[in-house]
Amino acid sequence: MKLIAKIAFALATLAGPASLPLAAPVGWPGPGQLFVGTCYQPVDRTPDQIQRDIALMKKAGFNVVRMGDLSWDYFEPEDGKFKFEEFDRIVDAMQANGIKVIVDIPGTPAPLWLHRKYPGVNLVNAQGATVQPAERYMLDISDPDYRRHAVRLAEKLTQRYGKHPAVIAIGFDNEIGNTFMSYSKADRTRFVAWLKRKYGTLDALNQAWATQRWSRHLSSWDEVELPYADGPGPAERNLDLRRFWSDNTIAVLKDLEAVRVKYAPDKPAISNLWDSAGRKGFDYLSTYRQYAHYGAMGFYPGEPVGSGFEALMMKAGLDTPIWFNEFTAGGGGYYGTKGRSRMWAHFGLLLGAQSVMAWTYNSHLGGEEQMIMGLLDHDSKPSWKLWEFGTIAREFKTLQALGFPRHTEPQVAFAYSFDSRNASTPPGPSNTMRQYFTIPYMDQLHNAFAPIFNDNIDTAVIHVGHDDLRRYKMVVVAADLVMDKASADALRRYVQDGGTVVMTAFSAKVSETGQVFDTPLPGRLSDVFGLRTSEYYNADAPLDVGFDGKTVKTTTKFYEVLEPSTAKVVARLTNVPDAPPAITENRYGKGRAIYVATAAQRPVMQALYRSLYGELGIRPGPATPEGVYAREVDGRTLYVNTTTQPQDVKFDGTATGVLGGRAWEGTLRLEPFGAELLRK
Repeated sequence: MKLIAKIAFALATLAGPASLPLAAPVGWPGPGQLFVGTCYQPVDRTPDQIQRDIALMKKAGFNVVRMGDLSWDYFEPEDGKFKFEEFDRIVDAMQANGIKVIVDIPGTPAPLWLHRKYPGVNLVNAQGATVQPAERYMLDISDPDYRRHAVRLAEKLTQRYGKHPAVIAIGFDNEIGNTFMSYSKADRTRFVAWLKRKYGTLDALNQAWATQRWSRHLSSWDEVELPYADGPGPAERNLDLRRFWSDNTIAVLKDLEAVRVKYAPDKPAISNLWDSAGRKGFDYLSTYRQYAHYGAMGFYPGEPVGSGFEALMMKAGLDTPIWFNEFTAGGGGYYGTKGRSRMWAHFGLLLGAQSVMAWTYNSHLGGEEQMIMGLLDHDSKPSWKLWEFGTIAREFKTLQALGFPRHTEPQVAFAYSFDSRNASTPPGPSNTMRQYFTIPYMDQLHNAFAPIFNDNIDTAVIHVGHDDLRRYKMVVVAADLVMDKASADALRRYVQDGGTVVMTAFSAKVSETGQVFDTPLPGRLSDVFGLRTSEYYNADAPLDVGFDGKTVKTTTKFYEVLEPSTAKVVARLTNVPDAPPAITENRYGKGRAIYVATAAQRPVMQALYRSLYGELGIRPGPATPEGVYAREVDGRTLYVNTTTQPQDVKFDGTATGVLGGRAWEGTLRLEPFGAELLRK
């Protein structure tokens, strides 16, 4: 089956509780196409500079640009008065030079005229004061006037450019997850309406918010206030606040998707989303199929494990490739390092990426990001970074005929939950969850993910209650504090039907309300795991785990006391009195549920995973030194060295480097940040 047919079939038939997937435009972008280019903001440039910029892009071999983002008043300088002629000329020029365009609808930030004419667009802080739009994203996206005008802008742009031959995709509201919460009277009214839809009755809300505590019983809906995002306040209310703003964000994205469907139905949605933004974020993994064809993101990698996990969060359960709509070039306050962008570009190919677009083309002369260094220096002279992206473009042109972009088939899925991430860090200062959940949620997920990733195995990051688990040979649930009914039902069904689930400490402790279960833990799944866990302690020294005849060292002192009923103990804590269980395994239905008593520790998880590979039919990828990653693609192997030191990679026989042209026998020498595709 051809790759594009596999993608179309998977998108059309994927089962599970999530909404039906979007109908991906058939045949686009298809196999054998890789894209290298840049984010380009012509608002900064004169006509002469634009002409020169495009010539340099063509010389570098770029075949895509992303334009339009962050520039609402460039298109609509006054209410209802649109100007497209200059952008028309630029899009036409891109087409003439063989450069495709993603038109990014610039719904954030809103222009000043919108703030002045419609005060509801302005933010109100938690103390009730109106906050002026001093920087990007300082707007209230739940305001109906904002939403109406954002839709109108989207309609104008998609009507004008949706059928332009240069345009290959539409993007929605750059980094929309990074907008701010607002506390206006209108927002409070919208929040109360949201609560009424969610809970139905005031009694149900009182129960969900545990208002019997601290004399906070609600006698009428008029007593409901917007919780403080930064505290103080109960965790239950903060969780609903986060969900409320998430739903507002998703509603805006669905507005824009409806416009795309109407005016540009043959162009996919490839948006620079930021679901994990610290200001607000949104629940992408529960809803992404409603507004995304491709997992797309700003990719600013720091280290490979966390960077790989974040990229796979955006890919989620999609069979289409990842798009890096913004990609490392320089950075805030530093100029960059030669070879770094090229290395991360090839690292992206390992994950299943299809594009890299540099942020940014020209270094900004003003504004918040004037010290992010683009491909052109501040004097508009091309830096070595432009030519490094040119190297990426040349190499990608070679690789796109050799099985790239990769069509990945993940063997293992990792659970990620917007609710768990927020519930594990409630507002302070007095919430004791902060004293309990001391190892950050993402750190625990990365620790669970790292051993599989380091074994060069393809994985997915999903919300287990909103995707089809049947695709995976193993599902890992690490520190998943909130266990909602949909997720519990999905995990139960998966194990019952023959799947293997690995769960770690801190998981399934609270329900959808953020309140601790009043049933045996792990909540809703105690029988599936065949145990009860209630007590938890901090040992006097880092824990040792006796597993498979060996001692595995950890760096944590925290452990839960596991009380097996039907579960079998497969590992114990050897330096704790009475040697309590460290890992248990329970047979349930046709499958098994494995519980780890500690927070995810890389050595422990590695030993556990490797003990399961053979039985589950999970095949590790090519063996590589630490910090080197590899994948086999159509009989060839791509290696990427993410370290600053040379690395020697062993392999059998002789091979030739496709990128470097050198013959190798038995050992490949990768220079710092080096990448090579070996062909035997």
